[in-house]
Amino acid sequence: MFVDEVILKVIAGAGGDGCTAFRREKYIAYGGPYGGNGGHGGDIIFKVDEGLHTLLDLRYQKEIKGKKGENGRGKNQHGKGAEPTIIKVPQGTVVTDLDTGFIIADLKHKADEALIAKGGRGGRGNTAFKTQTNTAPNYSENGEEGEVRTIKVELKLLADVGLVGLPSVGKSTIISKVSKAKPKIAEYHFTTLKPNLGVVKASNGKSFVMADLPGLIEGASKGEGLGDRFLRHIERTRVILHVIDMASTEGRNPYDDYVLINKELEEFNKKLLTKPMVIIANKMDIAGASDNLVKFKEKVKDKKIFEVEALNGSGLTLVVDYLSDLLDSIKSENLYDDEVFESHVLYKFKEEEPYTIEKDGDEFVIKGKQVEKIFKMTKFTDEGIVRFSKKLRRMGIDDKLEEMGAQDGDKVRILDFYFEYHK
Repeated sequence: MFVDEVILKVIAGAGGDGCTAFRREKYIAYGGPYGGNGGHGGDIIFKVDEGLHTLLDLRYQKEIKGKKGENGRGKNQHGKGAEPTIIKVPQGTVVTDLDTGFIIADLKHKADEALIAKGGRGGRGNTAFKTQTNTAPNYSENGEEGEVRTIKVELKLLADVGLVGLPSVGKSTIISKVSKAKPKIAEYHFTTLKPNLGVVKASNGKSFVMADLPGLIEGASKGEGLGDRFLRHIERTRVILHVIDMASTEGRNPYDDYVLINKELEEFNKKLLTKPMVIIANKMDIAGASDNLVKFKEKVKDKKIFEVEALNGSGLTLVVDYLSDLLDSIKSENLYDDEVFESHVLYKFKEEEPYTIEKDGDEFVIKGKQVEKIFKMTKFTDEGIVRFSKKLRRMGIDDKLEEMGAQDGDKVRILDFYFEYHK
């Protein structure tokens, strides 16, 4: 089964918890803190596997979870970091963060791999908190939660030449004649239900990859027919090979077909019309095709046109050799500009406020990634509560609550946990 789009949730592994321990050995008095740090959580990494050609393996996965780092132990033993979870995907896979709309990765090379979700850092053990003024800290941290993302995974096939056209114009026949691809061919519309790839060899010995896409119809860019699912596969091609039924076997005007397909390409992605386009005037062995070609050439004068009889292969050798030479002069371009890629660096685009406070009935609600992260990593022992309170005070939260009219005993909520406010 050919699957080229999947939406799923990735949850990187949480860091291991830090350890609170003290050195207690015979003949060693006041041994001091001895708790180790937790290990980092496992990352989620997507890696290209040349043996894959579909996203079928991901289709039934709703979530992918990374492994948790090991907790720290006594005797200053640090927990082991978790191994990354590596997900194999086909070459040409694009990963998008659905919450931000940014492209996380475009895996277009054979050895490409990308960090999709970053594991949380391990919590610090109490040894890490030892200072000159606090030589025996009775406090350690929980591990940081791993990154959570809802992503769209798309496969955009890697091909040098893409065949486009209305249904039943002969695209599948052409690719079956010039390569070893064996697409389904029949005398009805939408015989091709998935893209077909074939390696084409020219007379000069050079080869290139050709993609046959399902037939497009009017409205394909907006979801009509199968076009909305497969137009993405034409985005990577360097040359568009436009196949037209010049014999008008279904009563359509060849020039109208040409205009319609170009309109759908433009509405899907304007960059598609900037690619070199070669036209195949197919079915030239049928009566009326020659007259239609004369009229077509009067209107289309800026494109290379080849006369072809795909059923018997006539004219295809000239097309293949021309495409081979043309591809030598065309450089591969990046599908995306560098600035659309999202970094895992926090606050890359603009630094957000560390917290917000809202009044909800008789309680104050504190929100913000930074505050929530501090809360989740805090172990609420006696010393942990004191440290947590000091951190909030340094962030200005106490002053803000007082400014908003908070009184002793008022409820303050962070996530689903409640505290009492005291000046």
